[in-house]
Amino acid sequence: MNIISWNVNGLRAVMKKGFVDFLKKDKPDILCIQETKLSEESQIPAKLKEPNGYHSYWSLASTKKGYSGVAVFTKLEPRKVSYGFGIEKFDKEGRIIVAEYDDFVLMNIYFPNGKMSEARLNYKMDFYDAFLEFSNKLKKQGKKIIVCGDYNTAHKEIDIARPRENEKKSGFLPSERAWIDKYISNGYVDIFREFHPEPNQYTYWDMRTGARARNIGWRIDYFFVSDNAVKKIKDAFILPKVHGSDHCPLGIEL
Repeated sequence: MNIISWNVNGLRAVMKKGFVDFLKKDKPDILCIQETKLSEESQIPAKLKEPNGYHSYWSLASTKKGYSGVAVFTKLEPRKVSYGFGIEKFDKEGRIIVAEYDDFVLMNIYFPNGKMSEARLNYKMDFYDAFLEFSNKLKKQGKKIIVCGDYNTAHKEIDIARPRENEKKSGFLPSERAWIDKYISNGYVDIFREFHPEPNQYTYWDMRTGARARNIGWRIDYFFVSDNAVKKIKDAFILPKVHGSDHCPLGIEL
């Protein structure tokens, strides 16, 4: 089976740019999307509430309109679905869906952006720590964990086209990158890099500067898997030719 993740940067906008055609053509077994920017259930497009062959699950931000939000479309019905870490200040922003299957637990997460202010950077780092604690609890129970989404941090210099220009900006700060090191040291694997160690592989490009045409990008969207699940992964890939957002889809094959 395959799982695809995509930060769509506004579901209503990407719907006008071929999103439904992508779903029909690629037919992922599971599709996780981030940044839907939907504020209430009435805004969910009717054709996406129960797309042909899929169950759908939605988490919407209750904090402000047109903000955050994640969704999961899955052919295989999960045993259980939950919507947060059990911490109100994180759960209310609609960033988390946890779907439990027989063989693994899938987390679809839109991690916070720290660029707005020091307060938001602190919120992002606190979110990271809460996520790691939550994930570790599941792993200690023997669960195999797959996490996909927009982490909003490029890990290493190979993951960003212009590292020196961005080393003092949120998304490539030493503290953010060090947290990913910590995350990996807890037994999680950046599975794309297991299959593709080569440079110039990105998932996000600034639309205002026309960076995508020049491939001046960032790899900030990931699939991480717990070390006890690595053998389940047959391949990992990025789909840079799929447009419609400032991010492109990425995926894994199990």
